[in-house]
Formats: sequence, C-alpha cells, structure tokens
Amino acid sequence: MRELKYSKQREAIVECLKNRHDHPSADLVFQTLRKDNPKISLGTVYRNLNLLTEMGVILKISCGDGIERYDYNTHEHYHFVCKSCGNVADLEPKDSWVDNSLVDESVGVADSHSLIFYGICSHCAAKHTH
Repeated sequence: MRELKYSKQREAIVECLKNRHDHPSADLVFQTLRKDNPKISLGTVYRNLNLLTEMGVILKISCGDGIERYDYNTHEHYHFVCKSCGNVADLEPKDSWVDNSLVDESVGVADSHSLIFYGICSHCAAKHTH
C-alpha cells in the first residue's frame, strides 16, 4: 500500500465514517463535513472516498440502487438492505459464513466477496403492521 501525504479533508472523511454506522453515500458524507468545513467540495469528497476505497481503508458498497455507500468497517461482514427505507445494516456473523473457497478453481481464485441480503427492516415492518 502506498503512503499518502497527510490531508485534513481525508482525515475528516475517515473520522466521519468512523462515527457513522448508517453506511452514508458520498453526498451524505459531503453534507456532514460541510457543516464544519464549508469550503470542502463534493469532488474532493468523491476523490478521497475512491482513494480510501482503493487503499482498503474503507469499503464501497453497491446496493443495486445506483447509490454507492461507504463503510469504515473493513472486516469481513455482510449487509442487509431494506427495500422500503433504503437503510443498510451490518450483519453480525452467524455459524455458517460463505468464504472464498466456494469458488471452483476452474473459474479462478477468489480473494474477496460480498453478500447483501434484501428485505424489509424491523422498523419498516413494524410501521406496516400498525
């Protein structure tokens, strides 16, 4: 991994993601940072999110809705996306996890994977039952 020069904006982005567990989009990160740093640009946020993703500092999550989400938790875990409200939640490990060894060697050698479950979150389900 290459060494990066210090960047106040990059540090602010990482801190923002560390303190959030809602898997924000680049626009939400931008809106959050702009409160304390009105001179930061959306382009700066996008460039740094992409760089941090490439370096493995954060994860980029594509949920199928065209909006990229970002996660500070880079440990192997899965996600649940609510089809009603769009919330993205981390899933805690269960006994049986999918792993890279499931890929047939004739196809290739997997070094990573992602798994997203879709459904209705408990909050939205409770709203619909009332």
